[in-house]
Amino acid sequence: QNVTGRAWSALQSGGSVLDAVERGCARCEMEQCDGSVGYGGSPDESGETTLDALIMNGDTMEVGAVADLRRIKNAIGVARAVMEHTEHTLLVGESASVFAENMGFIAEDLTTNKSVNIFSEWLKGSCQPNYRKNVSPDPSKSCGPYRPKATWKQSKRARHANIHAHDTIGMIALDRDGHVAAGTSTNGLTHKVPGRVGDSPIVGAGAYVDSLAGGAAATGDGDVMMRFLPSYLAVELMRAGVDPSAACKSAISRIKRHYSEFFGAIICANTTGHYGAACNKIPGLTKFHFMVANSETNTPVLKSVDCF
Repeated sequence: QNVTGRAWSALQSGGSVLDAVERGCARCEMEQCDGSVGYGGSPDESGETTLDALIMNGDTMEVGAVADLRRIKNAIGVARAVMEHTEHTLLVGESASVFAENMGFIAEDLTTNKSVNIFSEWLKGSCQPNYRKNVSPDPSKSCGPYRPKATWKQSKRARHANIHAHDTIGMIALDRDGHVAAGTSTNGLTHKVPGRVGDSPIVGAGAYVDSLAGGAAATGDGDVMMRFLPSYLAVELMRAGVDPSAACKSAISRIKRHYSEFFGAIICANTTGHYGAACNKIPGLTKFHFMVANSETNTPVLKSVDCF
C-alpha cells in the first residue's frame, strides 16, 4: 500500500509516470518488500545479495535496466540513470555498480543479519534447495563446488515452486495525458547461482509498455517466464483490442502449455485505464493480490484475481 501510495502521490503532485514508477519501486527497495526486493534478501550461493531492475518509457520506448547489481541499494534509480545518461539499455554486474558510483549512488553493504542467517542455515542444510542439475557431487544431497558429470542422462529435477523464494515489485503508471511507464525491481531468487539474472530486468519479460497500447509487468519464476516474453505478448494483445484481463490470461496460458506447474502472475493495463491480472494456479497460489490507485479510488485499493 505504501508503495502504490508513493507512486500515486508522485502523479498527483505533477510528477511524470517515470517518477511514479521510480518512486514506487524505490520505496519497496527501502522497505525490503517481503524480502524479495532490495537489500538484505535472497542471498545467492555465495551469500551475496544482488539486485535487478528495469524502467521503461512507453512514449519513447526507451529502457534502462541493471542486473546482478552489487553494493547499491537503489536499483531502480540506477536503471533510470542508464536510460537517461547512456545510449544503452542494460548494464550488468560489477561494471554496473561502478557506473552507479560514478553517477553519485552510494556504495554500501547489501547484507543484513537476516540474509547472513538465511545463508548459514542453507550451508548447514547441505545447500538445499539449489538450482544445479547434471553435476557432481549430487546437488540434491551436497554443496559444491560442482563439476559437470562425466556421463549424464538428462535428469528432470523437480522445479522448486517456492512462492517465497522469488517475487518482484512490478508497476505500471499511466497519467491523464496518456503517458505510460513501467518498472520492476527484485533481488532475484534465494540461493541462485551467482550471476543469475531473471526476467525482471529483461524488456518484454519483466515488464513492457507502449503508450499506444498499454503496459504489463510480471512476477514469479523468472527463469521460466522470461523464455516467453509474457509482458510483451500481453501488450501486443491489448494493441489488437483484447481487454487487459484476457491479455494477461493469454500470456499465462502460453507458459502453462510448456510448464503447467510454474509459479507466476502478470498485471496488465491498457491506455483507457482498464486493468486486469492473471496467475497460474498451483498449490499455495490460488489467488493473486495486486494494488490499484486511480482517480476513482484516489487511494491504493487491494484487488485480487483467482488463479486458473
